[in-house]
Amino acid sequence: MALDAELGKIMLQLITSRYEDRHWRKKIEKTLSLPQSGVGDERQQQVFLYLKLNLKAYKSRRADPDDWILGGYATKEVIDRAKFQPHLVGQGFTADDVAFLGVDPGPDIDEAWWEEMLVAWFGAPEEEEAPESAEEDAPSETAAESNPART
Repeated sequence: MALDAELGKIMLQLITSRYEDRHWRKKIEKTLSLPQSGVGDERQQQVFLYLKLNLKAYKSRRADPDDWILGGYATKEVIDRAKFQPHLVGQGFTADDVAFLGVDPGPDIDEAWWEEMLVAWFGAPEEEEAPESAEEDAPSETAAESNPART
């Protein structure tokens, strides 16, 4: 299950408006490191991918996991570029499509909301995998019971 359009919009607003807040910086970095398939709306997915690629700090191929340039002029430039040149985000994007970037989503968006957003990002696939792993364990136990010579 991916984020619906409303959750996706709020998540993008959070990334583009609270990057200067040290309290939110690690959470934003974690969000940027998630796969873009967690964003359900195709246009929002393109915006997320744009931010993910353009906020990635330069690192060598053999370096540690991805780093992000959050805070300061470079981050503001990436966001402003998306707002004032929306065609850089994707083909057919207009200023209206990216107008919400940089707008704070409000005080009700807090750590509890962020945790719920992560659950929505990954929620459904984990539930589907659980029954399969239980079925795989059962045949191995019955095989050991039916052949006592192996134990």
